[in-house]
Amino acid sequence: MRLKDRVAIVTGGGAGIGEATCLLFAQEGAKLVVADVDLKGAERVAGLIREKGGEAVPFKVDVRNAAEATNMVGAAIKSFGGLDILVNNAGVNRDAIAKRMTEEQWDFVLDVNLKGTFLCCQAASIPMMEKKYGRIINTSSIGSLGNIGQANYSASKAGVIGLTKTLALELAKYNILVNCVAPGATKTQMTAGIPPEIAAKFQDGIPLKRFAEPSEIAAMHLFFAGAEASYITGQVIFVDGGISLGL
Repeated sequence: MRLKDRVAIVTGGGAGIGEATCLLFAQEGAKLVVADVDLKGAERVAGLIREKGGEAVPFKVDVRNAAEATNMVGAAIKSFGGLDILVNNAGVNRDAIAKRMTEEQWDFVLDVNLKGTFLCCQAASIPMMEKKYGRIINTSSIGSLGNIGQANYSASKAGVIGLTKTLALELAKYNILVNCVAPGATKTQMTAGIPPEIAAKFQDGIPLKRFAEPSEIAAMHLFFAGAEASYITGQVIFVDGGISLGL
């Protein structure tokens, strides 16, 4: 087991990529805090883990709130005695052409995707620094390279890359590795609403000619969380079927 007895928090763990990551980490021996703004989703995933003999607790969190991020970390420590891994997977989109984008749409996406990532990193880094061990895995996106109708989303995900690199420098002396996964189009709730004709056109532009499965993104989370990545920090890996090569 690659994560035996490690304690991990996964935000956005109640569905999609977060769910796949929680299930894979549990399979590899980790103890999970399944964190999500949707408590029912978090409870469902934690229940699946426990049914298979793993250890998991659900936790309702709004990552935009510093106190809730701190309490989430406290739940990991209270439940399992520490914290080793944080996967910042929670994310939202509110698409609109820039000239029509509202201030509310801008603020909400930046608050969840960028501020939320920062607040969770900040809270998790404190016990990790004391332990002199930690693995933080942030989530950017192919959208960080720019996409029509996603000025807010693209800015937030580009910001996550800058945040990742800065925290990697600041936390290296504590043996805390900070890396970033940038998924391409993945079969999640976020992409489920794309009209079929648009999805087909987008898929045709992907060199591998398909959307990713959530499990394929989870596999990269596992790599960054495990011993194989022990000399890697501040890096961004695009798991996108090759589409970034043509942008």
